[in-house]
Amino acid sequence: MRLARVELGGQAFWALVDADSEHCRRIRAPFACWMGQSGGLCLDDLDLSDERLSLAGARLLPPLEPRSRVFGVGLNYLSHLQRLGSQAPAHPLAYLKLESALVGANDPISYSPVTRQLDYEVELVAVVGRTLQDERRASACLLGFTVGNDISARDAGQQIGRLDLLTQKAMDRTTPVGPWIVTADELGGEQQPALEMRLSVNDEVRQRDNTQHMIFPLDELLNYLDARIKLRPGDLVFTGSTHGVGLETGRFLQPGDLVVAQISGIGQLSNTVAAPSPLGPARAVGRLGLPPDH
Repeated sequence: MRLARVELGGQAFWALVDADSEHCRRIRAPFACWMGQSGGLCLDDLDLSDERLSLAGARLLPPLEPRSRVFGVGLNYLSHLQRLGSQAPAHPLAYLKLESALVGANDPISYSPVTRQLDYEVELVAVVGRTLQDERRASACLLGFTVGNDISARDAGQQIGRLDLLTQKAMDRTTPVGPWIVTADELGGEQQPALEMRLSVNDEVRQRDNTQHMIFPLDELLNYLDARIKLRPGDLVFTGSTHGVGLETGRFLQPGDLVVAQISGIGQLSNTVAAPSPLGPARAVGRLGLPPDH
């Protein structure tokens, strides 16, 4: 199944995407009634509308139910770390994103005035379907997967010589997610996904890898997070990105760039980087970690 969150006629709702990827049917059942199913999702759980709606006239929203949480995991592909002269960490590095950081599959990427090193990162995003129980594999809790582009402000924290994850990873309207959730049964079930992923900037391929090359597999990532913050139905987990990012080459995103992130079996994100927005004088007090020439 492919489950999308769409906006049509001023209304936002969940929908089941048809096999042609051009139409969908509205899910009438409340989110809590179908997302937390422990025995696997079936069509009867969704209470589908009979009307087929055209996706061409709809906006694809990030596939996140309001008030669900977004977790990120970094340093999870060895090829990326090796190009930076680093080694694999002893355990995952995790962080939280705000809901306001997310944008849809075709929305513009905001270019914040507090950075001049806007970077891209294609990532497999796991979607939690229910709370973890005592099963052997933590990935049994997953509903499915979607595509993420974990846009980062690489110069965040340079002036203080410390990691500034709030600026680097959580800026408003910078993180594309979507286009929809593909349920786990279509992508190998309860096992580590082996999916090809790639990212291009203006049709130039910058990243290419397979999700089976994670340092910490999904089961370990989910257990790590759940031991600290209990995962809930609807939560999203970004699972890390591979080599080829701008941090390695110094080639960062510029206004007008077209960034396409895709993962086999799921779909693609196609987003354009917007022009930088001005920062009001009141917000520049203390320089907020801006580069010296701002």
